[in-house]
Amino acid sequence: MAEDLKLFRSWSSRYSMRVVHALKIKAIEYQTVMEDLTNKSASLLEYNPVHKKVPVLVHNGKPICESLVILEYIDDTWKQRPLLPRDPWERAMARFWAKFGDEKVMPSIWRVFISQGKEKEEAITSSVENLKLVEDQLKGKKFFGGDTIGYLDIAYGWMANLISILEEVAELTILDAEIFPLLSAWMNNFSDDPVIKELWPPRDRMVEKFKVARQPYLSKVV
Repeated sequence: MAEDLKLFRSWSSRYSMRVVHALKIKAIEYQTVMEDLTNKSASLLEYNPVHKKVPVLVHNGKPICESLVILEYIDDTWKQRPLLPRDPWERAMARFWAKFGDEKVMPSIWRVFISQGKEKEEAITSSVENLKLVEDQLKGKKFFGGDTIGYLDIAYGWMANLISILEEVAELTILDAEIFPLLSAWMNNFSDDPVIKELWPPRDRMVEKFKVARQPYLSKVV
C-alpha cells in the first residue's frame, strides 16, 4: 500500500459505514481497525480525544474525525469517482441535506423506535414531515447524486439498511412505500448496488443489537 491509511470503526456503526462505502466506491485500499466501544483503544482515544467515537480515518498518521467531514476529506484527497457535485450551489445543498439528515431525520426516526403512547405519535408526525422533505430531493432522480451514488446518498445510506431493521424489531412501519415511493425506490437502488450490497453488517446481529438497545426504553413508565 502506497499510503498509510487506517479506518477505526465498529462493526455496526452507521457513521463508520459511510466511510466504508466511500472508500469502496473510490477503490481505495486501507486497513480496518475494529473497535470495541465498551473498551475503547488507547489509539482511538488519542486520535479522537474530543468525541472519543468512531469513525476515525488516519491518513499518514493524521486523524480525521466525524463521518461527514471524513467523506469530504476522501473526496478532496482522492479525485477518482467524485462524490460531491462540482457546482458550488449543488455542493452546498448536498452539505445542507446531509446535516438535515443527521440533526432532524435520524433523531426523529429513533424517537419513533423508542417511544410509546402520545410521544410515539408525535415522533411519527415529525419523522413523516422530515422524510417528505427528503423525498422531494429525489424528484426526477435515481439517486440523490443523479444517476450514480454520491455524497448525499452515502450520508443517507443508513436508512437503506437500518430502517427495515428498526421496523422488524419494533413491529411497525416507519417508511411506507405508498407514501414515500421515491425514497423506497432509492433505498432499494442503494442497498442493492453491487458495491454497497456486500458491505452491510450481518442483519441477524443488527436485529439482536437493536432489540437490546430498545429494551430499556420499553421498561420506562408511560
